Amino acid sequence: MANDGPNRWEQQMREVAARVEEELRRVVSTINDEVVPEIRINGSRALRVAAAELQKLAQYIDDHRASGQGPSSPPGAPNAPDPNPDKDKPQP
Repeated sequence: MANDGPNRWEQQMREVAARVEEELRRVVSTINDEVVPEIRINGSRALRVAAAELQKLAQYIDDHRASGQGPSSPPGAPNAPDPNPDKDKPQP
């Protein structure tokens, strides 16, 4: 009777492991059959949109460089951190 406990526990672990393996196979199959093809189809479209935005950014940089305004953030870009945040503090 004392050996019945560990054997039962080991059997339950084997059953759980088998279920986990089965579920993992199902998840991998779903990813391969449904997710990967969708990424392949829409991935090129996303790259084209990103390329168009990078082209706009490059043009903005070129326009500002040509006008002599120097580097600045394009509209909608987050502000760059101040390189000297203590400039307004009184010096000791």
